[in-house]
Amino acid sequence: MPLTRRAALIGALLAAPAAKAARRDGPVVVVGAGAAGLAAADILRQAGRAFTVIEARNRIGGRAYTEIGLGPDCPFDAGAEYVHWAECNPWRAIAERDGVRIAGQEGWARTLFVDGHPATDSERNRRRAAFSGLDAALKPVAGPDRSLAEAAAVAGPDMVQAAAGLSRLSLGEEPDRVSLLDYDRLWSGTDLWLDGYGSLVRRRFAMMPVALGTAATGIDWSGGGVRVTTPGGILDAAAVILTVPVGVLASGAIHFTPDLPAPTRDALGGLGMGAYSKVGLRLDPARIDLKALGDAVSVARRGEQDRTIYFEVSPFDRPLAVANIGGDGSRALCELGEAAAVAEVTDRLVAILGTQARGAVTAGKLAGWWTDPYARGSYSIARPGHADARAALQAGIGERIFLAGEAYAGGGAMTVGGATLDGERAGQAVLRMLG
Repeated sequence: MPLTRRAALIGALLAAPAAKAARRDGPVVVVGAGAAGLAAADILRQAGRAFTVIEARNRIGGRAYTEIGLGPDCPFDAGAEYVHWAECNPWRAIAERDGVRIAGQEGWARTLFVDGHPATDSERNRRRAAFSGLDAALKPVAGPDRSLAEAAAVAGPDMVQAAAGLSRLSLGEEPDRVSLLDYDRLWSGTDLWLDGYGSLVRRRFAMMPVALGTAATGIDWSGGGVRVTTPGGILDAAAVILTVPVGVLASGAIHFTPDLPAPTRDALGGLGMGAYSKVGLRLDPARIDLKALGDAVSVARRGEQDRTIYFEVSPFDRPLAVANIGGDGSRALCELGEAAAVAEVTDRLVAILGTQARGAVTAGKLAGWWTDPYARGSYSIARPGHADARAALQAGIGERIFLAGEAYAGGGAMTVGGATLDGERAGQAVLRMLG
């Protein structure tokens, strides 16, 4: 059997005798090749430190991923698509240097459907008024941390509805499960919409050596170094930078020896994973006038479950509609599977655009992070009463395991920019520790 590049790389990484404990001057193992892991590895590379990056997927980028399953002429970002707080986000400059097409935030969707009918002027005005007052309503007050739902309830039912929409379609979670204090700490600023955020991350780190298809299944930190178990063997390291999502840590996919310290477990228990999903629908422009369409919101319920969908129609002038849905409705959509999810979203688009839209939908693709075993959700959410969990986890584990990623990025949480900055922080912390 010919020796492939991937097999040669993994073989070289696993060549060290498994029985020998790593020395302080041994390599660093970076687990995960999303933005945080790649940024951490780049810090180590610049410092001349030996390192190994392993990634469970067969690609880099993690939750920054541009989907091309609907055709190379119809890509869409299945994960991150906005450079948030662009004034200080490192990816703005990277995107501008790379020549990526950038659009500003568009504002209100042109079309609003409520329970299957076009919104009346009264419904539209009430919703806009409530959204306009959200910033004032969602401010922490003296006393214990509250959820977004509890804070909004003080301002009345219209504000409760607005907070729920914000929480589901911005955070991917139900408003009663989101810490108000953590939400208030998130950085704000200009949002820039990138044409291919995932592709940009991949190009930026294309030359980084990564062992793909190599998951960490165990981490032993009982000795002087750290031993990382993979399906292909054991890696000995002086330190580990662990960048897998919180959802993966909570799933038990990685076994720790000894178990994680109680303070670490408690802090991780204060974080959950939101569920923000997308369904891309390819549209035939010969059957529908894409230029006449605008972004749309369809508000609907199935039983007690909110199934509000925000449609990006013809993004970057492509024959495409991308449905965005968050919270428990998103979880249910992911669990349906791709075919059923595409069918449901198609039905909702047809209800807005008319029967001609059904024949215009030629293919669909589900980006279901909630059921993705390497993500277990879209991004981290601090639960009410646990706003300090992110900062607590930056301390790492036993001065040998450093946690990094969007979950620990403080005000930059839930973003590629935050993950990148936190990966750099972890890389620098490892260099300081190892001298």
